[in-house]
Amino acid sequence: MKQNYAWAKLTPRQKALAKFAERVTRTPSAIRRQDVETLRRHGLTDRDILDAVEVIAFFNYINRVADALGVDPEPGMRPAGSRKSRT
Repeated sequence: MKQNYAWAKLTPRQKALAKFAERVTRTPSAIRRQDVETLRRHGLTDRDILDAVEVIAFFNYINRVADALGVDPEPGMRPAGSRKSRT
């Protein structure tokens, strides 16, 4: 899942949400009505979609803040072979 959600054993609903999360992260201005309709077809309500967008946006924001301030990721989040500290 950390490497590529398309390879993970996810339900169709989870894959649709992961694909939507990737789009919100990479190209938020490209989100269209059909992206939201796809989530609705998988059973997500408008409130679910709003919650998803808020969580996705928050994680994007906080990751950028952490990167800009040089905050080290938690040990389980470091890529294999990476340095322990940025100092």
